[in-house]
Amino acid sequence: MATKVEKKRTSRAEQKALLALSPFELKDKLISLATESVQASAAQMLNAGRGNPNWICTTPREAFGTLLTFAIGESRRTIQIPDAGLMPTKDGIADRFADFLHANPDAPGAKLLRAAVAYGVGALQFDADTFVHELAEGIIGCMYPVPSRMLVCTERIVHEYLAREMCDGKPPPGRFDIFAVEGGTAAMCYIFDSLMLNHLLRRGDTIALGVPTFTPYIEIPHFDRYAFKVVTIDASLERRADGTHSWQYTDAEIDKLADKRIKAFFLVNPSNPPSYAMRASSMRRLVGIVKKKRPDLIVITDDVYGTFVPGFRSLMAELPQNTIGVYSYSKHFGCTGWRLGVVAIHEKNIFDAMIAKLPVKERAALDRRYSSITLKPSKLKFIDRMVADSRQVALNHTAGLSLPQQIQMALFSLFALLDTENSYKTLAQLVVRRRFKALFDGLGLPPPIDELRASYYVGLDVMAWAEHTHGPDFARFLRDNYECTDILFRLAEQSGVVLMPGGGFGGPEWSVRVSLANLPEDTYPKIGELLRNAAQAYVEEWSASRKSK
Repeated sequence: MATKVEKKRTSRAEQKALLALSPFELKDKLISLATESVQASAAQMLNAGRGNPNWICTTPREAFGTLLTFAIGESRRTIQIPDAGLMPTKDGIADRFADFLHANPDAPGAKLLRAAVAYGVGALQFDADTFVHELAEGIIGCMYPVPSRMLVCTERIVHEYLAREMCDGKPPPGRFDIFAVEGGTAAMCYIFDSLMLNHLLRRGDTIALGVPTFTPYIEIPHFDRYAFKVVTIDASLERRADGTHSWQYTDAEIDKLADKRIKAFFLVNPSNPPSYAMRASSMRRLVGIVKKKRPDLIVITDDVYGTFVPGFRSLMAELPQNTIGVYSYSKHFGCTGWRLGVVAIHEKNIFDAMIAKLPVKERAALDRRYSSITLKPSKLKFIDRMVADSRQVALNHTAGLSLPQQIQMALFSLFALLDTENSYKTLAQLVVRRRFKALFDGLGLPPPIDELRASYYVGLDVMAWAEHTHGPDFARFLRDNYECTDILFRLAEQSGVVLMPGGGFGGPEWSVRVSLANLPEDTYPKIGELLRNAAQAYVEEWSASRKSK
């Protein structure tokens, strides 16, 4: 007879100590507990902790493979040495590519490649040989990135993609300069560094942070290098009639940005973990404050989840002069391992103007910093300073995202631009929305209807549910007897379910984050049911404690 394994409970003291960790490090502890739980039972571990999607966009990857085959053939065209080739030559390469695709009509991704060249030459007015040569040379990766910031044709393609997806097809006048980077995380590092190096932010400055938000945005400002004073713009204050959060900023929270002591506003939009886009009225209020009272406010918006909200419009479209836009391809296309991201800054921006107005000594020091890469350092754009800063300036000539990565980014962008029916985008949105409904089916609750919801994550506030459903006495019982992460430990230890603590993202302490990206749809009703049962267990304990008195 099998011996029943007694499941060990993590003590309240240990839970409290673990609260000092980043939620991503706490998650590792929960995974360890969940692994032990499923090994001792027939349960399946359900890790809804990370935001890595479990789907991928296949056609642009197929096109990458076929393009690589063509490019290698080009390298061998004039040389007959085993295992070796030469760089592709530009003259006539577009015709040779057309012949290659004609001879291989059913090659994976060939249809996209034919359409991509036609789009580049027709809609974007590229020279055919120049465009195809950039694709071929880039995919082989035989050259340094030139220009360092981004390949010329690729930048234009990505610009069109951002105009469509981040600006709802209605971009502001002018153009954005784009820096291709190693995912959104690299973008964060480069932005923080260059803002400081160019004296646009200084150690000890006051910044505003839209919360809840991606944890590193909370942690980085407190590093000794920055020591920023942080004002939170909190989206957890407004409640719906059923007691749940709307996850929108109130007018009073937006109005905090009128304070001239605040130098910059960092936000993730749509938010993480609530997964809601900023509503139009809040955006209009923010735009009004900037235009009337805070024309000097720096806005940094991370819009990685924007494609999951129909009709999404970023602050980079509404406040182009003030905004540094960050976008990562990781979530929409299922390519976190590719590390594909961009920083976008409008050609007419406050950053260049602010640098030009710095004190003489600071401008002189900056001129010396960048003097090795340009004869006119005072004219160097902020975004190009960011490129140089990413390689300590001295290595500016080797800066930039690897060329194969840039070509895959271009192919993802072209795939989306040529998908005029938005078939893939609609499918990706449907995937997470179905999982959202499945989770709420398991919770036994009607899913809130909100067109601003990205549905990539769900933020569930246990304490808000406790207060609304069972009243203040029950809420007090929870606070007096348990740490806010107790439900996470219960789920991991008893059911093998891993969720993330919402409090670690700057959200309500008793909230949890459920990722709807990384598990099959049929697992979410089970997660909802187990979460509901864990919450009900608290109610039963509370009821028993009242009877015993």
